[in-house]
Amino acid sequence: MPRKLLGPVAGLAVWFIIVGVVGQIMRASWPEYARVADDMTFTLRMQIARLSIGAVATLAAGLATAWISPQSMIARLTPGLLLLVGFIPVHISLWDKLPIWYHLTFLLSLVPLTYLGGTIAGNGGRRSLVNAGHPI
Repeated sequence: MPRKLLGPVAGLAVWFIIVGVVGQIMRASWPEYARVADDMTFTLRMQIARLSIGAVATLAAGLATAWISPQSMIARLTPGLLLLVGFIPVHISLWDKLPIWYHLTFLLSLVPLTYLGGTIAGNGGRRSLVNAGHPI
């Protein structure tokens, strides 16, 4: 599979793995969160936690994509764009469950944070592994 396609696929996989695993950890370790998660009646603290997890996952998606597709700016932006397109209908359906600032923060951060994650990765991580004698 060409790197330009594999990078975004890996980035999306990383995003969903992080969000899924951390979401399960939150439900298991935070009883108040588990009680309200299905109804999505989150407190401010819970909303911030969810947005923080999303931000970390989005940065990681950009980093993973750039690590695999370091030369392609389009590949680096693709996970954020796909997440944005996929989550717009989800957030429209949840519009009355969460405040507008929550929806806008999540949706408007997807592409920039993916780009930032890809920029953080740059080519430095790949070069340092190659220079250390580790095959990629």
